[in-house]
Amino acid sequence: MRTIITGTLLACLLGNAPLQAEPYPDRPITIVVPFGKGTTADLIAAVVSDAVSKNIGQKITVELKPGAGGGAAMEQVEKATPDGYTLAMITQGTHVFNLGLYTTLRYDPQKIIPITPIAAVSNVMTVHPSNPANTPLEVAAAAKAAPGQLTYASGGVGTSHHLGGVLFAALAGVDIKHIPHLVSVDGIKKIVSGEITMGFFNLPTVIDDIKAGKLKALAVTSPARSPHLPDVPTLDASGLKGYDLVTWFGFGAPAGTPPEIVQRLRDEFAKAAAEPAVKAKLNAAGLDPIDQMQPAEFARLITSDLATWTPIIKASGASAE
Repeated sequence: MRTIITGTLLACLLGNAPLQAEPYPDRPITIVVPFGKGTTADLIAAVVSDAVSKNIGQKITVELKPGAGGGAAMEQVEKATPDGYTLAMITQGTHVFNLGLYTTLRYDPQKIIPITPIAAVSNVMTVHPSNPANTPLEVAAAAKAAPGQLTYASGGVGTSHHLGGVLFAALAGVDIKHIPHLVSVDGIKKIVSGEITMGFFNLPTVIDDIKAGKLKALAVTSPARSPHLPDVPTLDASGLKGYDLVTWFGFGAPAGTPPEIVQRLRDEFAKAAAEPAVKAKLNAAGLDPIDQMQPAEFARLITSDLATWTPIIKASGASAE
């Protein structure tokens, strides 16, 4: 009888005890990417999420949501439940450039907190192979001879491809026309076809066309030559002193996400980025490694980039409106 009573009391106590939450993550995760299929962001998200998924034992879905200079994706993530199951790929476009280009943003970058940067990339100034210009200064000379007539494509307002053209125009003192596209692949096709004069696209998205002779590379936007295109000079060394554009891609989460979950995600992304297979895939695509910072360090990098780029954007007169 004593055993029965004891067992009954124990069952009652256990029945009234709160259930312990399952350790994070216990269900699939979604990463919302602010650009379309075939973009650098798409490539990075696919490679890294696959590695993280295997490490944590949960499915990770990459949702491509281009539009509004990354605003469509950021708005979705900003409104998501801050539980670590909806994340964003964030870029200099979403968290730096757009703040100088838009008078009013449809999202608040402060409400999408940084986790860690994952990779860096140089852009490449390209023209159609039939273009007689072989240097950036020759393009600048042609632009000065026909103000507002030369065009450059991008994958949308606020992208590094857009700012690449803004910086070129500012340093060269020329007037060139920006033609944004919903996805960068469409803009690149217009240069390949000869419809648009030039572009400043991410190296991974144009390197195959360069090697195939469909595009002519005039210069890279980084301060040093890219190991992926070692024979191509920098814009800085080509006569546009001070030209420096190397962009980062990283991950973020809705503000209010528990710090322990943010830290877990940071550690998982860093672990994946350090895997030889992941490093090899990103390198083969034309991407460069970057330190997988702690969230606070990443936040400081964004603040520093804002201080650098906002005056450049404002001085150029570039606007998203």
